[in-house]
Amino acid sequence: MKIIITGKNIDMTEGLKSAVEDKIGKLDKYFAPDTIAKVTLSVEKERQKIEVTIPVKGGIIRSEQSSDDMYVSIDLVQEIIERQLKKYRHKLIDKQQDAVSFSKTFVEEQADDDDEIKIVRTKRFDIKPMYPEDACVQMELLGHDFFVFCNAETDEVNVVYKRKGNNTYGLIEPEV
Repeated sequence: MKIIITGKNIDMTEGLKSAVEDKIGKLDKYFAPDTIAKVTLSVEKERQKIEVTIPVKGGIIRSEQSSDDMYVSIDLVQEIIERQLKKYRHKLIDKQQDAVSFSKTFVEEQADDDDEIKIVRTKRFDIKPMYPEDACVQMELLGHDFFVFCNAETDEVNVVYKRKGNNTYGLIEPEV
């Protein structure tokens, strides 16, 4: 696995680089040799944040962690990605037929069926055309963290969501 490390508002010391390579390198056993892990280290208001994105065939494995100490954040992100891989292993591999992004030993490992994803409720509703700002208001009125709507400007299905931390929102638009 190849690791690409970038930094924002942070001095990239050799100690940080080697810590990232050591910890994220432990995930190497799960992936094919040509897999690329993109790691971004940043500092925001005294919070030490690490984002790891690993594109795999059919999807993306991603985790973002922040704490007061960058080394703690690095440890946390590695543990979370490893947990995600173990938990969703059979789902990741089953949907991707040949599983080219994953190592042979990871693919052949026995799966735990205890972590089966179960959809317990389905909702149906009319999607009305509206602007993203109106969708945010509707989401707040419903008390939800996200809202699906038809964007009146683009006539496509979009999702607005409440971002972590502060009172900001995100918009998800399809890329066709």
